[in-house]
Amino acid sequence: MKLLGAVLLAASLLGTAARGEQPPWPDEPSRTCFFQMLSSVDSEFCRGDLEIIYPELGDVGCTYIPKCHRYRQRISREWGSPRVRYPQAEKSKKYVLVLVDPDAPSRANPRNRFWRHWLVTDIPGAELKTGDVKGHVLTDYVRPTPPPRSGYHRYQLHLYEQPDHEAIALSPEERVSLGAWAMESFVEQFRLGSPVASTQFLTKYYED
Repeated sequence: MKLLGAVLLAASLLGTAARGEQPPWPDEPSRTCFFQMLSSVDSEFCRGDLEIIYPELGDVGCTYIPKCHRYRQRISREWGSPRVRYPQAEKSKKYVLVLVDPDAPSRANPRNRFWRHWLVTDIPGAELKTGDVKGHVLTDYVRPTPPPRSGYHRYQLHLYEQPDHEAIALSPEERVSLGAWAMESFVEQFRLGSPVASTQFLTKYYED
């Protein structure tokens, strides 16, 4: 038990140091917020150094959103669209960004997969290198809002290289609903191929 306590204390000190905070001393209450990395299975989705950056949290790629400091509530109720940064983007190319929830309404019963949370095309590579993404918005950003008692949801960010002279649009039927979106058919229709990079984070209803 002493060894375990020492490990936890060391982890606490390292965690606060990494965020520029003063480490908590024995006579002070701990304000440390632990960020848990995804399991080996879920972390396989994260590749290509794609960053998804929220206020205060920084890059949440390949992590669980912690409940402390109301972070789950704030990502679901307060914060707007994150910054998305891809340092390897080529300035001469354009990209397509897709954010989806494959676990709607739950991971155990994803009958509404994929739920579309954000879709942006014609993103210049120069914008991706800095994280200042604009482009042509086909679906406005929708905050992650997992239903109560539905467990953790994956929020997956896919980045595709946009083919030259390819005009990308949603059909009238796709514009009507965000849920049960045939993402694979969309990718195939516009010849997007495999993502050049992808990442995800997991969160759940903020009161669970």
